[in-house]
Amino acid sequence: MSEFAYPVLVYVHLLLFVLWLGADVGVFVLGQHFRKRDKWSLDQRIALLTLLVEIDMVPRSAWALMVPLSLSVVDTGGWWDVPTWLLAGAWLVGLFWLALVWDSHMHDQTPRAARNRRIEGILRWLIGGFYLWLGGQSLVLGAPLAPDWLAWKALMFGLIFVAAIMIDVTFKPVGAQLAAVMQEGSSDATEIPLRRTMDRTRIWVWTVYLLLLVTAFLGNVKPLP
Repeated sequence: MSEFAYPVLVYVHLLLFVLWLGADVGVFVLGQHFRKRDKWSLDQRIALLTLLVEIDMVPRSAWALMVPLSLSVVDTGGWWDVPTWLLAGAWLVGLFWLALVWDSHMHDQTPRAARNRRIEGILRWLIGGFYLWLGGQSLVLGAPLAPDWLAWKALMFGLIFVAAIMIDVTFKPVGAQLAAVMQEGSSDATEIPLRRTMDRTRIWVWTVYLLLLVTAFLGNVKPLP
């Protein structure tokens, strides 16, 4: 059973990676076009932003599911005998996180969504800290992840959490800035602050892309012992 389960889990793991990165590229492209106020009308740009939010649900969902799935792959593949309580807890947390993501999306711009996102923010810091600890300790002590490539992969995944969290932190002013554009119209006074915020956010977006590519390289090529 485990011989069949492992390749299936690896396949799903790769599928989530493709969905995460592929959909994120779509989000990036839509964001690029939203910035072109000389090409699109304000109504068209708002429509692009609406599509961006919808597509963004794919990487957000993949991110939540990647947490329990990564531990399941490590456990089933024999890389680490993950404690049963930790594996079960990871799936509970991952599914709870996924539910928060979709509930926030369905009730956007409400106190319920704001509460969900606060809980999600706490979860992301805790999970990111766990992966940073897991990768760091394994590199120093050689356990619980013995191969260096796997330890580095865990560390990179923790850094992805940090960079992705910083995307949301940096992007936070966009709500008020976008409201100003819609209420006061498109002008340098309203558009330039919005553009600056988006430019700062792009730094963290590119960081996530780079970390995702490095993480995938480590998992597939296994360049370290």
